[in-house]
Amino acid sequence: MEPLVDSWGRRIESVRVSVTDKCNFRCTYCMPAEGLQWLPRAEVLTFEEIARLVRILAAMGVSETRLTGGEPLIRRDLPELVRQLAVTPGVEDLSLTTNGVLLDRLAGPLVEAGLKRINVSLDSLSHTRFAELARRDALDKVLAGLEEAERYPELRPIKVNCVAIKGFTEPEVPALAELARRKPYVVRFIEFMPLDADEVWRDDQVLTGDEIRALIEDVYGPLVELPAKASSTAKRYGFADGKGEVGFVNPVSEPFCSACDRIRITADGQLRTCLFSTREWDLKTRLRDGSSDEQLAAAIREAVIHKELKHRINERGFVRASRSMSQIGG
Repeated sequence: MEPLVDSWGRRIESVRVSVTDKCNFRCTYCMPAEGLQWLPRAEVLTFEEIARLVRILAAMGVSETRLTGGEPLIRRDLPELVRQLAVTPGVEDLSLTTNGVLLDRLAGPLVEAGLKRINVSLDSLSHTRFAELARRDALDKVLAGLEEAERYPELRPIKVNCVAIKGFTEPEVPALAELARRKPYVVRFIEFMPLDADEVWRDDQVLTGDEIRALIEDVYGPLVELPAKASSTAKRYGFADGKGEVGFVNPVSEPFCSACDRIRITADGQLRTCLFSTREWDLKTRLRDGSSDEQLAAAIREAVIHKELKHRINERGFVRASRSMSQIGG
């Protein structure tokens, strides 16, 4: 099958698939304290529907699949979906993004099913500040999940993602950097983006990657730049005397749209060509109306042809995404 290429010549090789819009955290930068209106169960794609889409995409050269949410680990029997995807021809990299609170009991079954990589969201190593941001007192459970993940050498790298918010994250930086020095983790700082459900994001809340790097180097000295793929979202750095590494994902201060190779599928089967898309492409209806694989592939190609050149966050007239981050899938 012909590769999947957008109208700007970018080859699409990565898909983020949300398996649920539900989450057991209420992070302030993601959703209101009371949560959101969850999707009815019948609107959420089944494992068989997800596996079919991933199979079609893999045949078009989309070799990387990442499962997201909401919180994917609350989806019942998730290891079974991982097992189906892990044996799909063309899927070379299968990963998952989680808040980690259920990872202590699911890391083993996920690895056994074929999971290769994991990203764990962790914004603070202080119990008080963690609870303030996540609105849940669950830091010890997340740390236990990371420790459990470490037990499986098949699950590498282990990435730890921190959303960087000016006025909150600065005190967290040294401790998170130290975590990367003494553990085999990739600790990544991600600039705060306008994807919050309350729509209160302001550009003066963005703590940039350069600012965070300066905070780390003030404590640990110069970082050593590491090579990264052209399509990588993160700038990678190592320590002169540490086990792990740190990364900076700078979509606001240094957009990387020109090398973007990603698309997203929401839990209710809508294809999004950018996090900040204002338009979605309905795949769920085609999955359920008897459409053939060829017809689904054609619908995917039609959507990808319309992939945006860039997100325009820093430009006049920027229009916010049509959904919040938890509804899209991280």
